[in-house]
Amino acid sequence: MFKAIGVDFGTTNSVVAMLRDDGTVVTHRFKTEAALLDLFRTVLCFWNDESGGRLALRHAAGPAAIDAYLDDPLDSRLIMSMKTYLAQRTFTETRIFGRIFTLERMIGWFLRDLLRDCWPIPALVAGRPVRFAGEFADDAFGAARLIGSFADAGVSDISLALEPEAAGMRFASGLTEAAVVLIGDFGGGTSDFSILRFEPGGGGGVTALGHAGIGIAGDVFDYRIIDRAISPRLGKNDTYRVMGKTMPVPVEFYAGFARWHLLSMMRAPRTMRAIDDVARTAEHPERLRHLASIIEDGEGYALYQAVSSAKAALSRADSTELRFEHKDFTLNQTIARADFEAWIAPDLARIGATVDQAVMSAGLSHAGIDKVFLTGGTSFVPAVRRLFAERFGNAKLAGGGEFVSVAEGLAIIGGL
Repeated sequence: MFKAIGVDFGTTNSVVAMLRDDGTVVTHRFKTEAALLDLFRTVLCFWNDESGGRLALRHAAGPAAIDAYLDDPLDSRLIMSMKTYLAQRTFTETRIFGRIFTLERMIGWFLRDLLRDCWPIPALVAGRPVRFAGEFADDAFGAARLIGSFADAGVSDISLALEPEAAGMRFASGLTEAAVVLIGDFGGGTSDFSILRFEPGGGGGVTALGHAGIGIAGDVFDYRIIDRAISPRLGKNDTYRVMGKTMPVPVEFYAGFARWHLLSMMRAPRTMRAIDDVARTAEHPERLRHLASIIEDGEGYALYQAVSSAKAALSRADSTELRFEHKDFTLNQTIARADFEAWIAPDLARIGATVDQAVMSAGLSHAGIDKVFLTGGTSFVPAVRRLFAERFGNAKLAGGGEFVSVAEGLAIIGGL
């Protein structure tokens, strides 16, 4: 029934798309207790299960992995951002509850769960970045390990295609003449910009002209909201007293807000005692007690969901209400889009500089870009779109299938 499968194995989310015999493309949907999802979180959770007096290593992937981790964060191990290490020769293996796992094996376990409902698998095309993540990334090594990961999952008929090329495939199918296209691919942790020359028809040639990337995207924007709107309500920037001397509340209490799973790691007794000790002489002790309660009860994921929803709402409206409740802590704060844009202004400047770097690496000026195709959730942020409109003109901007375009393009490539 399917000619090819496209797999967008992402740092934060993964997507699977299928090319039917009639040429149409469908995105595979993952069934959970709450909903059918197009996006499958790129996470693994491992834990030991005692049965019959023996310990057995168990695992879950995607949404089930998050649920398992939230149930018992201290006695489980959460594996995230696996893609980031593919091209790093220094990462060879890790131990998980005493068992040795290579990176290929970990990703293979994840891919088996991702593709569980897709067998038998025809030709499979997986996406790969133009440049893998990491300061000393070996791209050929990363590509080989990605293929090896699929082999570990039982998939042998596989080819790789550039993610930005895939993202632009549907867009390129409507071209009537050759065009130089800037593809802006915004993930959860990174933003990737590629300059490609597409020949008309989508099935024609594709030439990579330039590329640049940066480790700023949706997760960083979420953190800016937390840092400005939530952390101060939990004691950040307050003071406490030590032997009669006024001291700032330790900033390390708020380091866990950089990623939601890090907050759960702060549940260690030593950290909880430190927060309690500071709260005793704090300027606003109730704020630190709210912080301790949120950490102790594992509310980091729920907090990030509330923030992510508020960020999405700011893409549609000039202001929104950020709402979060836990026990006796209630947050109901109006956030204006103008404030949010001020908070992320330094990040936007760095993204803009990276876009300019991509254009220069292609030996072009802004005027030499014919079209701009933006994909990924962060591309909906008005300030991000404005960044591209100011450089290339609003008429050149295009989008569509922002969360699934890479996987769909990969499936189309598989049928060529």
